[in-house]
Amino acid sequence: MPLNTFLMRSYPKIKRDTSGRSKQINDEIRQIARKFDKEFFDGDRLHGYGGYHYDGRWKPVVRDFIAYYNLSNNSKILDIGAGKGFMMRDFMEALPSADIKGIDISEYAVNNCEDCVKNSLFVGNAKKLEFEDDQFDLVISINTIHNLELIDLKASLKEIKRVSRKNIFLVLDSWRTDEEKKRIYEWNLTAKTILSEKEWIKLFKEINFECDYDWFIP
Repeated sequence: MPLNTFLMRSYPKIKRDTSGRSKQINDEIRQIARKFDKEFFDGDRLHGYGGYHYDGRWKPVVRDFIAYYNLSNNSKILDIGAGKGFMMRDFMEALPSADIKGIDISEYAVNNCEDCVKNSLFVGNAKKLEFEDDQFDLVISINTIHNLELIDLKASLKEIKRVSRKNIFLVLDSWRTDEEKKRIYEWNLTAKTILSEKEWIKLFKEINFECDYDWFIP
């Protein structure tokens, strides 16, 4: 499966001051962010989102996923790194009878999730998924598994492959040029595995992993 920028085309693109941010963040701030607690989601912007609230921005993205993967009310979908369940909420509204599940490593996010996903969103780690083989028609992980160390990231890819019947979509921190590499390292708070485009593709081939994917490049 190929690089697929189509599926994230409707997600808002924000111009980021990476050089300004790099002058403010340090290892202490990164350690706070990597706890994925209240400070990361709803604390100061330097520690993460600076306030993580539902605003409907995933709705057009969800419509593109449904069309591209031919999803229906009979589909089973897993969102890895679901946060407070915003994308899950929009999937549930679009496909009210579908089986939508999500996990996030953050107890804070799960405890403060959207009401409609409370019975479907669980605390979990992508390196060990508590789901059956071939359980999902689509597994999505956006800006999540690169927060793992490489050895655990490889385990997560194998787990994602195990629970997916076929379709997988990932968004990962990456770079193609020296300028993109500079920007991503200036912006990064939480990622522990940042690879170039060529290195990611090499890793996918190494473990016989196929997916649709896109890159996060600030």
